[in-house]
Amino acid sequence: MKNVIMIALVLLSAKMAQAQYKPAEQGSSLKFTIKNLGFGVDGSFSGFNGSVNFDPQNAAASSFDITLDATTVNTDNGLRDEHLNGDSFFDVKDYPKIRLTSTRVSGSKGNYQFTGQLTIKGKSKTISFPFTSVALPSANGYSFKGSFKMNRKDFGVGGTSTVSDELEVEINVIVKK
Repeated sequence: MKNVIMIALVLLSAKMAQAQYKPAEQGSSLKFTIKNLGFGVDGSFSGFNGSVNFDPQNAAASSFDITLDATTVNTDNGLRDEHLNGDSFFDVKDYPKIRLTSTRVSGSKGNYQFTGQLTIKGKSKTISFPFTSVALPSANGYSFKGSFKMNRKDFGVGGTSTVSDELEVEINVIVKK
């Protein structure tokens, strides 16, 4: 009997360790705004992948591991996007993914705090930002929204140029079962 209970606990733990949700490409976005020559330039990324375990009643048990395709950078200017894909900016040939993983999630009632690692071009930095969560209809998933500021030079993105060091990042991720 003791062995049966132990096996049941192991199976339950394995099931709980599996991702509850996956990012949905449709509806998900990562947008950024950065100044170039003093003017705001907007851009975005797509190509979301990864896994999310989310429990709105127990945020501490939640985890996020999301990647996006660095080759999808889009500023509505093909020449600029090609330049951003190059070695001096995102170096997508050697670093095709941008990754965001949680180390801690806290909060409740739709308002949470994300702390984790952002990895760009093989360089990881700890970031923390507030985000909101809204359950999707029919309890099929969630919508997460948050924003933060970052320094592009922390990740070796771009050299000295007319581009500002600081940029604003806005994340909207839809996850579904």
